[in-house]
Order: sequence, then structure tokens, then C-alpha cells
Amino acid sequence: MNIIIVGAGEIGRHLAIELSQGLALLGTQGEKLRESYSVTVIDSDPQLVAEMERVIDAKVICADGGTVEALGRANIAKCDLFLALTSKNTVNLVSASIAKAHGVNLVMCRIHPELQRDLPMFDLAGHFGIDDLFSSERLTAIDLAKFIRNPDSLWVEELAGGKIEVQQVRVGAKSDAVGKSLNNLKFPARTRVAAITRKEEGFVPDSEAVIEEGDEVTIAGESARLRDLAEILQKGGKKAETMRVVIFGGGEYGFALAQMLQSWEHCRVRIFEKDGQICKRLTERLGKTTVINADATELAALEEEQVGQADFFVAASSSDEDNVMTCLQANNLGAKKCLTIIHRADYARAISSGGRQFGVVAAVSPREATRRYIERHLTEEKYYVVRKWMAGKLIGTDVGRKAKVVGSTVRDIPWPVGSVLVGLIREGKAIVPGPDDIIEAGDHIYAMVSLKAVKKLLKLLH
Repeated sequence: MNIIIVGAGEIGRHLAIELSQGLALLGTQGEKLRESYSVTVIDSDPQLVAEMERVIDAKVICADGGTVEALGRANIAKCDLFLALTSKNTVNLVSASIAKAHGVNLVMCRIHPELQRDLPMFDLAGHFGIDDLFSSERLTAIDLAKFIRNPDSLWVEELAGGKIEVQQVRVGAKSDAVGKSLNNLKFPARTRVAAITRKEEGFVPDSEAVIEEGDEVTIAGESARLRDLAEILQKGGKKAETMRVVIFGGGEYGFALAQMLQSWEHCRVRIFEKDGQICKRLTERLGKTTVINADATELAALEEEQVGQADFFVAASSSDEDNVMTCLQANNLGAKKCLTIIHRADYARAISSGGRQFGVVAAVSPREATRRYIERHLTEEKYYVVRKWMAGKLIGTDVGRKAKVVGSTVRDIPWPVGSVLVGLIREGKAIVPGPDDIIEAGDHIYAMVSLKAVKKLLKLLH
């Protein structure tokens, strides 16, 4: 696989280094991969290029990645995966569009979150012919939102930019679902049970499967509705209490997180921002969020706003130092759980592993959030793995033009035993397919599939 990365800044540099080190650490298997993998990095900043040449075993080109000449030097004609990762929308969109015009199989493009918010109104990916548009800021906000929206879940995965969730919950003793088969349970629309783990054995259930106390159930659905299904399984349909969330920082990270959380009826969100102009914009755009014009690094401001009563305190400023210190202060005041953004991935890992002693339950790195998102696609298979599971995988794949399922409704398709359809993306819009939805060529499908059913499912979809 030939990979071209445009942009040697914070995101591109981290990904290029991780790829290089990952290949180097694979030993005998790595030697085989090294023969088929080739990484090229392009950046117009001579200083960044010089730094990259010192730390990475790959080809580095000093040039404008948005030009045909630079992409030609990077051998764009033989590129399999193209990543536009600069901080500039124009460079990323132009270079990605050129790459797709040259026949690159998979083109992924980083965009500013402001531009991503326009996607529901305009098919930007289709306009430029780009396979995947994403925002590092939004990916980071999604990672933070997982902990808040699903505090009792064993794990959570977000699909389609957070529009679809897959999470694992443990069935409680008082759950209304215990002893009932799936076809006798009334689940919220556009949600489903995708897998069950019972006594250390996992399986993808059919409609006759019966829920038992202690089952670890993997559920999927549209984010706004999945919490209701989780509550049915965990607590017998008892409604969740309102979460009190305080966010430090009204920049793109804080704004994206507040926007996600305020749409959830179980959240009451407040956001601290010391810049008056930013506060004004936040107030205009976040109708259900309380905006506080104050400096959250000052203890008096936190005390005045009773941050100690918060269920979650989230530090989302651009300063790692301020983020850590405000979490310490919030924890000392009594905030139940603290989350923080840490830009350096190694620091984020360290704080996540040892931060609980001072109240930090997780530290999220934008670099790591982006790397994980992109590396799903580093495969030469016809599908990629979102998450591995005891008896199978959560996978993503495209429906082929000549696939047997094209033009058929979901209910009429003979889905292999051991597979459950959990998501569908078409022209940038994501849904959890219902029985009457029709599968079309080019649809991007997410499915939970057992190891035995993978080949059968792919045969059906390609």
C-alpha cells in the first residue's frame, strides 16, 4: 500500500511517525509489510520537512501539496491511500480532489470543524470527489462525549461522525429484558442488539435469542435514541438523571462538545470562556448551553459557579497545562469526574493511566483520535475493522455496483447467520437501516459479524 500524507504539522507528523514506528516494530511480519507499504510526506515548510527527515524513515518532499507537480513527485499515480492533513481547508480540499482525479482508491481529507458543520446542507465530499471528510476537533469531541453520554457502558464506539453509536452494556438484575427474547422486546426505533457475551462466550444473536441477567450486550443505534435502549437493559427502563457538565474553553473543541451534548435531553451544559467576543458567538449558536464569561483557571470563578456540583468537568482549552490544573481544581472542589484534552499523545496516555488519583478519568489526544480514525482504513482487505470483539468484528465496507443486495429492501436480503446490520451511510447521511430501507450501490455499510460469517457477508455485499 502506497500512502501519501500532505501536511507535516501536529496531526500529519504524529501519524507519519506512528506508521513508521509501527512498521519497524512488526518484526518478520513487518518485513513483509515494509515491502508493500510506502509512506511519503509533503509539506511546504522547510523547517518541518527537515524535522521529519530526522525522525522518520520515509520520503519527505518540501513543496506545496496542493499542486500537481508536488503530487507527481510523490508518485500520486501509484497511491492507494491519500491523506490531506494540513491545517488549511483550501490545500486539503484541492490536493485531495487532485488525488481522486488521479484514481487514488481512498482519499481522506481533514477539514476545519466550521466547514464540517456545513456538510448536512451541501455534499462537499461529492462535489470534490473525496471519500472521507473529517475534523480532528470533532473526533476529539466525540471521544470526550462517549464518557459523558454513556457513563455506565463497558465500551463505546462512534460511527458516521457520531450519528450512530455502538456500545456494550451489562444487563441488570432488575432489567425488564431479562428472560425475554429479542422479538418480544420493544426497542426504540432505529436501535438493535448486535451481539451478546455470556459466560465468556460471544455470539451474534437472532430474533429468538433470550436476554439473561449479567449478559454483556452490544447495542447499536442512532445516538439520540440508544440511551433509552441502554436504560431498558441496565435498569429496567428507569430514566437517566440529568448530567451536569461544565466545559472549560469555548474554542472549537469546547464548542463541538457542547453542541453534541446540548442535543441530549439528559445533559445540562455550562461553558467557561474568558474571551467576550467568543462568548457572544457561543451564546448565539448554542441555544441550550449556558455561556459564562469568566476565566476558569481562577479558583474564585470555579467556586462562584459551583463547579464542585458538576457530574463532569471537561478541560478543552488549547493549553495542556491549563487543562490539567483546572481539572485538579475542579476535583478538589468536588466535581465527580474530570476529562481533559492533552495534545501530546504520550502525555495523554500517561494521564489516562494514572490520572484517576486526582480525578481525571480520561485524557483525550486530538492526534491519537485522528490516528485511530485513519488507521482503521490501513488494510488491503475489502473491509476495515472498527473494533474486534470476542466472537467477531464490527466492520465497515462499501456495497459493490454488482452486489446481489442492490435494489433490495433490508427485510428481503438473506443476511448470513451471525451478521447484524448496524449502520448505513449514503451521500453523507447516516441511518440505522430499517426493514423497508433499500440498499444501493456505493452505500457504506457497518455490520457486526461473527468470524464464520465474514466471508459470506462480503460475498453478499461485493
